[in-house]
Amino acid sequence: MRLVDETRLRQLLAQLKDGSITLDEAFDAVKHVPYAGLGYAHVDHHRALRQGLPEIILGEPKSAEQIAGIAGELLRAHQNVLITRLDSAKAEAVRARLPELVYVAQARIGTIELNPIPPRTGRVLVITGGTGDIPVAEEAMETLRMTGVAGERLYDVGVAGIHRVLAMRDSIEKADAAIVVAGMEGALASVVGGLAACPVIAVPTSVGYGAQLAGFTPLFSMLSSCASGVVVVNIDNGFGAAMAVHRILMTTARAAKG
Repeated sequence: MRLVDETRLRQLLAQLKDGSITLDEAFDAVKHVPYAGLGYAHVDHHRALRQGLPEIILGEPKSAEQIAGIAGELLRAHQNVLITRLDSAKAEAVRARLPELVYVAQARIGTIELNPIPPRTGRVLVITGGTGDIPVAEEAMETLRMTGVAGERLYDVGVAGIHRVLAMRDSIEKADAAIVVAGMEGALASVVGGLAACPVIAVPTSVGYGAQLAGFTPLFSMLSSCASGVVVVNIDNGFGAAMAVHRILMTTARAAKG
């Protein structure tokens, strides 16, 4: 037995108090905290206690064997698994070792849900400028889902047909957070930032022609937004935007408890 989150920590202390486990058993449960060394990785078992989510696995630079090894350690520690930037070939190789892996190809995300994910309050919109931005938006959506947030999609409402986003004005005004995913010149973030009172997380994408510069043009545009308070993450980083929303909602919930 390995202890990794607040629920299991409280359960362990209660069992130790009522005598249903021994001191040695309790020690065995916590001896792998705060991390487990695998040789090629140190798996952070305190992440869920600190940040409300287990360690996330970035799949792109890792081999399938390394991904499966880290995921297996998280599962042994009774944690859910979220793997980002996972291509289909690696997903098949990981699934051969961990058959329970669920792979969402468009988002390039693999997940294993060992524990139920408690639903969280908060209305979060994921908005794209064009259809080409959807893969980055789906990375955000799948990450939000693993945090317990049921995001709402508002796709292909870019400023080339600004009436499309203006038609969504009521939804935008009622949102608790908005993730705006756009390529080309990235102007959609400023438009949404001007309509919304909630936190707006802008995600520049590498979608666009020539001088779009693989995402640098919308990145600079979003960083220079005339809508005050728009926050910008890195190019194509839907995962990072969703994690920013996760932190915002977690802090809001903590404040609400007093």
